[in-house]
Amino acid sequence: MRWALIKAAVAGTTMVALAFLIPLGLMVQQTARDRAFTSAERQAAALAPALAITTDQDAIARALASTDAGARDRVAVHLPTTSGTDVVVGTARADRLSVSTAAGRADPAARTSGSTPARSFTVPAPGGFALLQAVAVEGGRVAVVEVYVADGDLTRGVGTAWLVLSLVALGLVAISVLVADRMGARIVGSARRLAAAARSLGGGNLAVRVPVEGRQVEGAPEELREAAHAFNAMADRVVHLLAAERELAADLSHRLRTPLTVLRLNTAGLGEGDAADATRHAVAQLEREVDQIIRSARRTPDDVPAVGVGCDAAEVIRERVGFWSALAEDEGRRWQLAGAEGAAPVPVQRTDLAAAVDALLGNVFRHTSVGTAFSVDVLATGKAVIVLVGDAGPGFADPVAALRRGEGQGGEGSTGLGLDIVRKLAEGTGGDLALGRSAVLGGAELRLRLQTHPDGSPSRPARRRPARRRA
Repeated sequence: MRWALIKAAVAGTTMVALAFLIPLGLMVQQTARDRAFTSAERQAAALAPALAITTDQDAIARALASTDAGARDRVAVHLPTTSGTDVVVGTARADRLSVSTAAGRADPAARTSGSTPARSFTVPAPGGFALLQAVAVEGGRVAVVEVYVADGDLTRGVGTAWLVLSLVALGLVAISVLVADRMGARIVGSARRLAAAARSLGGGNLAVRVPVEGRQVEGAPEELREAAHAFNAMADRVVHLLAAERELAADLSHRLRTPLTVLRLNTAGLGEGDAADATRHAVAQLEREVDQIIRSARRTPDDVPAVGVGCDAAEVIRERVGFWSALAEDEGRRWQLAGAEGAAPVPVQRTDLAAAVDALLGNVFRHTSVGTAFSVDVLATGKAVIVLVGDAGPGFADPVAALRRGEGQGGEGSTGLGLDIVRKLAEGTGGDLALGRSAVLGGAELRLRLQTHPDGSPSRPARRRPARRRA
């Protein structure tokens, strides 16, 4: 924008300068020409009194020498004689026909009437022009005064005038560029501050605002001021909406405390046994998750502590598969786990990965019939950890719709958010979530890829998977 304003200023000022300075320069050139011929006419007129008194050549020569043009050998007098030929005093440059025309001797009508034409005109001469002025002398005859005007006299001062006018034009262009640059700097500065604030807000800085008063915005266009006011209003609205959303999430989560309390009291009466312990463990974990949701919802971005993110994916998967194995045994499902013996670090929090694995396994239990087998494979490469969850069910009728957030086609109680949560977790690391068909069990297969290194990092050979363990 700044360069655009400068270019527009240069173009506009140049057009205006040319529109005024070119006619002015031509007028100066014409004025210099008129001045030279006017001076020649004055020189010729200065000799008229002397010619009216006498036509003596010596006297005329002295009169020529007394003039400025005569001193420079630029004046000549053509004196008529009784023989019909002219006597020239001084240096003549005009041709004889032009001199005769000026004296009226070439005009038959003038000779018949005996009148004196007293013509005055210019004719070309070597290196310039010659002004011919007819002057009546004694005896009714006509003498011609010739004043030479050199080409240099016609353009004297014109070059200097053009130089001055050009400098004036350049000065006007420079001033317009300076003014446009200052104006452009203020406009561009305001626009850049607005863009920087938008980027900062998009990056999560909810406290950023654009100044609308003071020296920073002095000289800014009114449109940019209005845009700054609108941006600040939008930022305030975003902060208000996020605060309301956090309070709503906290309130909704807090409503779960009452049924959770009832469940915890009921689990106390279940007695002993694996099923009772698993139920109590699930209720305790659910209470912790609800508490974590409430704390996270009420925490502002400034309250988030700087903690290291990362966990061992193999350990989390072993733990969650072990948790779901109890339900699998109750439903008569065969299950397999492979590749989770060694460490597989991933750059995600442990609770987030556990929730993602639960969503993948819960998807198998919800969308397949009782007794359907499933498998979990873990493959660690040099720059990613891949988790494969397959089953022997019917598979996905529409894999694209299954990944679409909020579809909820799994029957009553299904929200359609489980796979979307897993997908966001994978994309947060640079990975992805893919749906397909299991090559081993023949049903659906979910492929979760968690990126552990940038794409440009050197990859290590994939670890060979050990034999599967079957329950």
